[in-house]
Amino acid sequence: MSSFDYKVELQKIPHKPGVYQYFDKDDVLIYIGKAKDLRNRVGSYFMNNHLLNGKTRVLVRKINRIAFTIVDTEIDAWLLENNLIKKHQPRYNVMLKDDKTYPWIVIKNERFPRIFWTRQYIKDGSKYYGPYASVGMMHIVLDMIRELFPLRTCNLHLSKENIEKGKFKVCLEYQIGNCKGPCEAYQSEEDYDQNVEDIKDILNGKIGVVNNRLKNQLNEAVEQMNYEAAHRFKIKLEKLSKYQSKSTVVNSSISNVDVFSIASEDNYAFVNFLKVVNGVIIQTQTLEMKRRLDETDAELLELAIPEIRGRFNSTSKEIIVPFTMEIEGNDAIKFTVPKLGEKRKLLDLSLKNVAYFKKERLNQYEKLNPEIKTERVLTQMQKDLRLNVLPRHIECFDNSNIQGNYPVSAIVVFKDAKPSKKDYRHFNVKTVEGPNDFATMEEAVFRRYRRLLDENEPLPQLVIIDGGKGQLSAAMKSLRLLGIEKKLTVIGIAKRLEELYYPGDQYPLYLDKKSETLRIIQHLRDEAHRFGITFHRNQRSRKTFVSDLENIPGIGKTTVEKLLKEFKSVKKVKEASEDDLKKVLNTKQILALKDYYGAESP
Repeated sequence: MSSFDYKVELQKIPHKPGVYQYFDKDDVLIYIGKAKDLRNRVGSYFMNNHLLNGKTRVLVRKINRIAFTIVDTEIDAWLLENNLIKKHQPRYNVMLKDDKTYPWIVIKNERFPRIFWTRQYIKDGSKYYGPYASVGMMHIVLDMIRELFPLRTCNLHLSKENIEKGKFKVCLEYQIGNCKGPCEAYQSEEDYDQNVEDIKDILNGKIGVVNNRLKNQLNEAVEQMNYEAAHRFKIKLEKLSKYQSKSTVVNSSISNVDVFSIASEDNYAFVNFLKVVNGVIIQTQTLEMKRRLDETDAELLELAIPEIRGRFNSTSKEIIVPFTMEIEGNDAIKFTVPKLGEKRKLLDLSLKNVAYFKKERLNQYEKLNPEIKTERVLTQMQKDLRLNVLPRHIECFDNSNIQGNYPVSAIVVFKDAKPSKKDYRHFNVKTVEGPNDFATMEEAVFRRYRRLLDENEPLPQLVIIDGGKGQLSAAMKSLRLLGIEKKLTVIGIAKRLEELYYPGDQYPLYLDKKSETLRIIQHLRDEAHRFGITFHRNQRSRKTFVSDLENIPGIGKTTVEKLLKEFKSVKKVKEASEDDLKKVLNTKQILALKDYYGAESP
């Protein structure tokens, strides 16, 4: 707890909406927040300290001074908080992770205005449109404008006096049809300005207005039998229609709204923004945030919305969001959570974009930092399987036998969700006769964990039993005998429906078939099965070979082991020459072996 007396400080803070600021012992601003009720919000940090997560408790311990600003409404607090965070960038506040300078399309404040793109926003009376999150989209817009409307690209000072004095000559742009030559008065200022007005309508998303204007001009040209002009207007309409088809068009009744959605994973959050004007999505961007404390998705979105709207110069009165925003104020901004209709489709489109962005970005992070994926997978397993700790050490048991013959058990070990093959073990079953899978599982589990206890080795956090309730009960019987049934979590997995069983639970747990947790459990089960089957086949083959060779008169168990060690298999023993066999057998044994396999005596 910080040295200052927070109870005294709280008495100075009113029950009004506003923004609070925390300073440390060096009087450095470390956190900015907003509140509907300043005293209640600030007090919650100190009164409910035991409910805070670790990062927030560290923040509280560093607080040495509190400052606050009262505002009229929570909307005002929301906007002021954003401005202060952008200005001061406190250590514990979430910041949007994006250092790009986005380009704008500018219509210069001058006679015969030039139109071009720039990354510098200069307050000189010019009109700026954007910023554009996609440079490619910005160039598509500019190229379309230049195809529709011939404009000057030079930076000459086209004052009325200069043009009348004939100071300028038309350039190549005029000769190839990209400019109508206002520098020599070949194009009137009124005609040029009409083109600029059309361009402004296009940049504002009012494509329908420009369409109608061009159609009227086309009809007038036809009526006057000016077919060359009519043809030019027709080409413009076709180009404008082609451009419009590239835009995502929604219901034209949705005139001017912003759409926001959020998706988060552990410490990362991603916010998608769509700007809709006159039924057309004219801007879209997804930005990344990183949790500093224990902010909820709603709190993160509340921080992101004013920041993104400020960056993209949005003044929309309606904001579509995925959940209710607890921000009350005047009618300046309306938050909408749509359930049906076109607005719901817009929200779904935003959610789809942010989900895709999140997936791609996390995949990039995990490729660069594999430990991030490990932590995420283990955290998800802990959540899905209702564990108290991360399952960093998992073991899985499986049994193999053929009608009770050659019974064996296998155990595979995963550490940090990956196979640890050096820790794999197998067991020749000693106490079970006949096909008794339950008793085999009971013996294997008992022997495994008795040895770990004897050798003072760490127990796994999770044990998986390949089988249903019977095998699970047998495993639990052994764990109870060892007194460790409460020191680890045990689940059984039944093959048919991939059901997960917990000891004592009547009903199984079903995981999503596409979940990573189930995939890892299946990987463990399949790996245990593979390892167990391989060991079982080796044992069966070895015992078959041994019993076959031991049937030969004069050759005992010790001699059989020497033969297999030397020749590796019974087949090679059969094919071996007399000289090679002499390395292990005497003459009498060689004769017996040849006679047994039907060969001629040497």
